[in-house]
Amino acid sequence: MTTAVTEVEELVRSTLAKHPSMFLATAGSAGPWANGVFFAETDLFTLNLVLEQRGRTLTAIRENPVVAVVVSTGSPQDPFLQAQADVEIVSGEEDAEVRRVLVAKVPHAAVFMDAPIVAARLHIRSWRATDVPNGWLPGKNLPNPAG
Repeated sequence: MTTAVTEVEELVRSTLAKHPSMFLATAGSAGPWANGVFFAETDLFTLNLVLEQRGRTLTAIRENPVVAVVVSTGSPQDPFLQAQADVEIVSGEEDAEVRRVLVAKVPHAAVFMDAPIVAARLHIRSWRATDVPNGWLPGKNLPNPAG
């Protein structure tokens, strides 16, 4: 692994660990939509979250299971991540595991577990890590080795 990839991987890992939530953008027949969601990473390229069963976000995902994400403080002066991801709606034991890892990382997300929600996993295609103060503009890519 090259030094540049190691640096990018470390920034992705540390940024994911620091943030309990992210912005999730969808595009369905009702048009584009952005939403804030809690998440927990299983690995660098798998994010777990829950979505409201009757919400616009889930409706759009069922029409088009490709989303965009931003993990950020909201300030371009802080490191931030961007990515496209394929969404997988899960059930059964996988649903329980998504809920478990989410509440383990973000305990205050527990209030949502009794609401009408579905569990989902995002499979990140490639991360784009930007760190303006350290000269990463444009950002640096970290592709998913699984493709």
